[in-house]
Amino acid sequence: MLIQDYLDICDPVLTFDRFMGEIELEKYLKNIPQHDTGRLRYDPVSMLKTVLFGFMANGYISLRELEDQCKINLRFMYLMDHQAPSYRTFGYFINEVLADSIEEIFQDINKKIFETEHVDLQHLYIDGSKFEANANKYSWVWKKATEKSRYRLFGKITTLFEEINEELSCTGMKLCINSEYAPEYLKEAAEQYAEVWQINEAMFVHGRGHRKTTQQRHYEKLKEYAAKLEEYVEKIKICGEDRNSYSKTDHSATFMRIKTDYMGNDQLLPAYNVQVGVADEYIAVVDVNQYRSDMDCFIPLMNKFYTTYGFYPKYPVADAGYGSYNNYIFCEQQGMEKYMKFPMFKKETTDKKYHEDPFRAVNFPIGEDGIMRCPNGKNFNLQYRKNVKGNKYGRQEEVYQCEDCFGCPYAEQCKKTDKNRTVRINRELTAMHQEVIENLESIQGALLRMNRSIQAEGTFGIMKNDRWYKRIVRRGIKSVLLEVFLVSIGHNLYKYHNKQKKVAAAA
Repeated sequence: MLIQDYLDICDPVLTFDRFMGEIELEKYLKNIPQHDTGRLRYDPVSMLKTVLFGFMANGYISLRELEDQCKINLRFMYLMDHQAPSYRTFGYFINEVLADSIEEIFQDINKKIFETEHVDLQHLYIDGSKFEANANKYSWVWKKATEKSRYRLFGKITTLFEEINEELSCTGMKLCINSEYAPEYLKEAAEQYAEVWQINEAMFVHGRGHRKTTQQRHYEKLKEYAAKLEEYVEKIKICGEDRNSYSKTDHSATFMRIKTDYMGNDQLLPAYNVQVGVADEYIAVVDVNQYRSDMDCFIPLMNKFYTTYGFYPKYPVADAGYGSYNNYIFCEQQGMEKYMKFPMFKKETTDKKYHEDPFRAVNFPIGEDGIMRCPNGKNFNLQYRKNVKGNKYGRQEEVYQCEDCFGCPYAEQCKKTDKNRTVRINRELTAMHQEVIENLESIQGALLRMNRSIQAEGTFGIMKNDRWYKRIVRRGIKSVLLEVFLVSIGHNLYKYHNKQKKVAAAA
């Protein structure tokens, strides 16, 4: 039986098969391990097509659903030629064969689509969304709390060492007391202590009716503190420098605030920050981050775009979550225009009273002598320059203080304390904000903002609400990235088929 005889000529599986036939898929399947014994291997090209079509048709498809569709669905039977691999076979194929080459497959499929559709990559619409991780909700580990517990433990270790040194004063042995300790040092101290007193753990007593000796109690405390300290060190190491939390059941997931709080208790949930750059409704670049803020995700996403296409987009358009000093300087260095809103953009452009408020520091007039003055005519003198924490480009804020606020008639409107008013100003950032306002308030900027809300936010709307992909299934950053790439490939193929269908209907 020829299955294609039962399929419509415009069926999505036939469009998909013709499209994938123009891409050299065999080059991604050369590293498959070969076995001389056992049953014959399924055709890897058919397996790859089946997996990608499953994500194209469903948005996200599970392994068991793939197995089931190969048994009952004509489209999947057409791709697999009447064969039905088990869900374990599909799982092995995705995790072991596709994992290392999925990004290249994504790039090649995009390249073919972009050439056919003449996609404009100079206009990139950027957005991010937090997807809940496949991790327990109350399994958090907080970095700051762990560090506090570790320093409390240092105090307990110091107290224990003082007691042991007093006990060992007659033996000539002395433990070195420090402000901080390493687990290895505690283990070494326990070994030395056991050697001095000839401690045999088999002779230790436990339970009610038994009294522990001083040596047993001290030795057990040393072992306990060493294990606890090793646990704290491991937790801080897993968190790393850029995160402040992780989940015990998925160490790559970070606790974030998600808009959809279905638990109703306003608590953080383990999640990943998925970033996409959309061009002409296709996902041109995608990345998975562990950062809670979108501002930190912009530069990695742009670098990934450059690695893929060899250039930076001329017009990266993003919402107010991406506008920061670091990102604006990066755009200047790479020749990109500034079309990312800053956090106060809406208030700055829609609230006339706020924009023209004479008591805002940016509206204070500067005289010909270069001195800034308040509405009462008092001078503001430079006090010092302060480095902004976490800035990569050495951004500094200038701190000015009014010479005398005593008796000022505008005191209630201008300041909230009895002291002379202090303001912080960064003129370079203020100039950047003005440039962003001019860009986004222009006719081109208004069109780009409208397109961003349609394309970038619409992409997540389709993924989450139309195709029901609302939560990460896999665990670990590498596996999550594999999953997101598969979903993105499915989305692009789904879009491509719909556009081809509209063209055929119009013709």
